[in-house]
Amino acid sequence: MPQQQYEDLNSGFIQELFEQYLASPETVDPAWRALFEQAPEELVESSPVVQRVRELYPAATNGGNGAAAPAAETGAPPAQLLGAVAAAMALVKAHRMHGHLAARLDPLGSDPPGDPALEPERLEPRLTPELQAQVPAKVLRVHVPGATLAEVLPRLHETYCGTMAYEIEHISSHEERVWLRTVIESGRYRTPFSPDEQRLLLQRLTEVEGMERYLRRAFLGQKQFSIEGLDAMVPMLDEALELAAADGAGKVVIGMAHRGRLNVLAHTVGRPYDVILREFEGERLLEAVGSDPEGGSGDVKYHLGAEGVRHTEAGEVRVRLASNPSHLEYVDPVVEGETRAVQTDHKKPEVAHDPHRALAILIHGDAAFPGQGVVAETLNLQGLPGYSTGGTLHLIANNQIGFTTDPEEGRSTRYSSDLAKGFDIPIVHVNADDAEAAVSAVRLAMAYRERFRKDVVVDLVGYRRFGHNEGDEPGYTQPLMYKTIDSHPSLRTQYAARLVEEEVVTEADAAELDQAVQERMRAAHEQLKAAIEAGTSSLQKEKERLGRGSDVPIETDVDANILRELNEQLLAVPEGFTVHPKLAKQLERRRETLGEAGGIDWAQAEGLAFGSLVVAGTPVRLTGQDTERGTFSHRHLVLHDYENGSVYTPLAHLPAASAPVQVYNSPLSEMAAVGFEYGYSVACPAALVLWEAQFGDFVNSAQVMLDQFIVSGLSKWHQTSRLTLLLPHGYEGNGPEHSSARLERFMQLAAQENIRIVNCTTAAQYFHVLRRQAIHPKPRPLVLLTPKGLLRLKESTSKLDDLTKGGFRQMLDDPGLDDEARRRAGRLVLCSGKIYYDIVGHAAYAEAEGIAVARLEQLYPFPVAAYDELLSRYPNIGELIWAQEEPQNMGAWRAVRHRLEEGLPDDVHLRYVGRPWRASPSEGYPTAHAREQDRIAREALAAS
Repeated sequence: MPQQQYEDLNSGFIQELFEQYLASPETVDPAWRALFEQAPEELVESSPVVQRVRELYPAATNGGNGAAAPAAETGAPPAQLLGAVAAAMALVKAHRMHGHLAARLDPLGSDPPGDPALEPERLEPRLTPELQAQVPAKVLRVHVPGATLAEVLPRLHETYCGTMAYEIEHISSHEERVWLRTVIESGRYRTPFSPDEQRLLLQRLTEVEGMERYLRRAFLGQKQFSIEGLDAMVPMLDEALELAAADGAGKVVIGMAHRGRLNVLAHTVGRPYDVILREFEGERLLEAVGSDPEGGSGDVKYHLGAEGVRHTEAGEVRVRLASNPSHLEYVDPVVEGETRAVQTDHKKPEVAHDPHRALAILIHGDAAFPGQGVVAETLNLQGLPGYSTGGTLHLIANNQIGFTTDPEEGRSTRYSSDLAKGFDIPIVHVNADDAEAAVSAVRLAMAYRERFRKDVVVDLVGYRRFGHNEGDEPGYTQPLMYKTIDSHPSLRTQYAARLVEEEVVTEADAAELDQAVQERMRAAHEQLKAAIEAGTSSLQKEKERLGRGSDVPIETDVDANILRELNEQLLAVPEGFTVHPKLAKQLERRRETLGEAGGIDWAQAEGLAFGSLVVAGTPVRLTGQDTERGTFSHRHLVLHDYENGSVYTPLAHLPAASAPVQVYNSPLSEMAAVGFEYGYSVACPAALVLWEAQFGDFVNSAQVMLDQFIVSGLSKWHQTSRLTLLLPHGYEGNGPEHSSARLERFMQLAAQENIRIVNCTTAAQYFHVLRRQAIHPKPRPLVLLTPKGLLRLKESTSKLDDLTKGGFRQMLDDPGLDDEARRRAGRLVLCSGKIYYDIVGHAAYAEAEGIAVARLEQLYPFPVAAYDELLSRYPNIGELIWAQEEPQNMGAWRAVRHRLEEGLPDDVHLRYVGRPWRASPSEGYPTAHAREQDRIAREALAAS
């Protein structure tokens, strides 16, 4: 092809194809291959490979005078050498990109698939040993020792294709890729273990295996979800704790499912053997049942969390293993939230986040990591301003099986870790039977985290020695795999044999270590059994009693002068900051609402509540989709400059603030977002942590978090929080998906005062319930149904006096009636939420006589005393109407009906008014909606 034709083509494309041709000719289109085989001089000369060789070795290519140098008698011709250098560079690239395909990662001995690009004899030109010896290592940019490709290649192959393998070339950051290549190939974090380190590692592996063996023998048939096959995970965690402490961490938060959990509790968290044994003994004895005076039901031993203190060379570090249900990966965002809370300083008005203060470690299952969507949602949080924890250490406990499901049935990817590639996360694969390599993998991972403050994945490829649990027979579904496992020596056995062979320990030393572990377990067990027999041991772990009586009066009023001052500060912006002209008019009206005429709307009341809390030292964190502005363009806590786009949050600049305010838009996620805030609120119980749904019904995308953590955590784990869910709710003709926050589900889940459920109807009530939630001495999650249309409804606004006195009222009586009118009333309509305004705003209300309309503001715990007091004001009613806009099988009706009946006199009839039983929450057409709302109001008022 003439030179002009080359210039007319995309030279970058040609060079890329040329490099591909040099590395693997058969992969190039035949037409291009034919062209390249002609070796046009202009193409060769423009190759970056050729240019680099000429720069480094001018004498070998042009004799120093611009002419082609004659080939040395024993060397390759220049053209062949240039091709060999290009092929060598392709070979290096192949090892970095695809070396993992030839790595010896399976402890059970399966052959790796390999890749032709890793075979030097298949390149063009063929990289024979003779030719390899002539390719200088300098031009290859490798970091393994050696002067030529012949010396470099074996070390490169062992680095990338040994018992450790790496996937790093997908990372978009050039700096990160270069750093990783350098430290991997130089072996900076894979230095040989000293004899002392090897003896300590053997001791730890002996403890890990010995505990599992003792439990299996002592409690035959009981589930323990043994770690065996992944024993190296415990020394990996040991190393992570040491390195985290050296990096400044005071706390490490760990999340994991049940596999190996008991071993981690004992050897990572430091829970004494007798405490773990007590959980096993508790399954045998009636004493463990019903002995919790608070009525807590408890949880199985392999779901329980714990916290302990580890002593490291850098000092003490607290280790927390988060409680986790059987839902595997759903603890992931909870751990991230807890870690973020620990990393945040809540004692200063500025938001100060320091990722050095804590480390999150997530231990995943190989089937669950690609299989459960919450993993992807959690990975997506790593780089977000309000959610980052400065890098999480992800360990995949890879059994090569999911319960009874083989990998090819459980994922569409080669590796269980492949999901992480989409988030630019480096992946280290390691054979679980190489304990020293496993620890080295953690050293590399922690160094990456320390350098770049980003997530990293270590895929620990092992096996599961027994079935899904100890009573399961895995041979039914994986007979060949388990024949191999049955004859496969344990990691401790293999490592002890190696150290004996290397004369680091003797066989007697190894046996003595094993015997010592069994003796410690036996002694702890005998002591426990003696205590149980003597009646001196309680099977219930001593817990901080969170107590009942969560529904006590709380003073939430704020002085009027303080609120006026806060109001002005919330409307102030820096000089030169331009608020959007349309928004500026809306905000300016807030200056007038504190006067006699009132008009404080929900957004203003919310801002004043938040401001009053942070000046009193209570941190506030509010997140959700579009939360900074508000779904309904009502909040505007974060202002955007109309001219230059800069942002300013007045709430975060209050002069008297002594605690931080955090307001963040969340990703388009409910599951991980809610889990994160739950974890944050657990770790920072003094803060008011709020999550807002874009629409209330979207919260059902976080149902696992609601069921397994938020509403049941107190009963299962004695764990609760102040997490507040703001769920827009109300029937306004927007269809089935934007009407209901599914109140009925929360009412069904409410028991033993585990949560609070409120549906308030005025801005002042909202102000007071937020403050009550923040300062209540008995923290509980709050489900707060928030308005949409009421945000701008004049009748639902409040006056300054409503904020300075009165507090939150669980029930609101009919404000239009005096005592005499109440005595004369024959019908009392009780409702909750927006439907109140539909009823009293209906044309029939003005003509109705003898009817009162009251509001139930707190749905749970049901305010028995307030209800009784309300009924006492209406001695002559013959009928109590419960009115709701939700269908009869939804809303609050089915949960509050028995409460309403219990307080009624025998001669008062209770009747339901609302939508009939329905499968879908509301109508899809506005006209049908309006007709139903009209019918409900008319029926409640008994108008025809």
